[in-house]
Amino acid sequence: MRLSIFPLPGALLFPGLHLPLHIFEPRYQAMISDAMARDRRIGMIQPSDDEDGLYAVGCIGRIVEVEAMEDGRYNLVLEGVSLFRILRELEVTTLFRQVEAELIALPSPDDLSLGRRAALEAESRRFADAAGYAVDWDAVARLDDESLVNGVAQIAPFDAAAKQGLLEAEGIEARAELLIQLMRFFGRHDGEERVTLQ
Repeated sequence: MRLSIFPLPGALLFPGLHLPLHIFEPRYQAMISDAMARDRRIGMIQPSDDEDGLYAVGCIGRIVEVEAMEDGRYNLVLEGVSLFRILRELEVTTLFRQVEAELIALPSPDDLSLGRRAALEAESRRFADAAGYAVDWDAVARLDDESLVNGVAQIAPFDAAAKQGLLEAEGIEARAELLIQLMRFFGRHDGEERVTLQ
């Protein structure tokens, strides 16, 4: 499948979750105009450390809300549809980059073990308290396992490599375990703003 991509460091999107974006660069304004005229879908992906490089895995987002401003900027909300893997980048004449991609079939979501769920919630509380985040923990407790794990992974302030590791983790259990490890690492390194995954 042909996919227009939006490379944005630190911005993860998971299937079923939402990501608000403010689009102001002309090339991405053109991309959103093109997407609105076609299927309302773009590929969110992180740039890698290589010059103009990209990580191989991203998430297709469907534009579910859009506000077009008079100066050409957009405020929009993407809803995650499916993970994808880049097969190759295409030669294009558009301002924005396009790739040939394949969808990644995800395993059926499993429930976390009670111990893993409890550990994730406890570590999330510690992490949020240390960072000074205000969280509605009653609302968190009502989330299903997949929404909890993916929601924390999407908003956690880790570096690009760590966030990519979370995106590519195979299954909710593996993603939850990696989240716990990253939050514990962060907690042991007070004063550092970002966590690096080697």
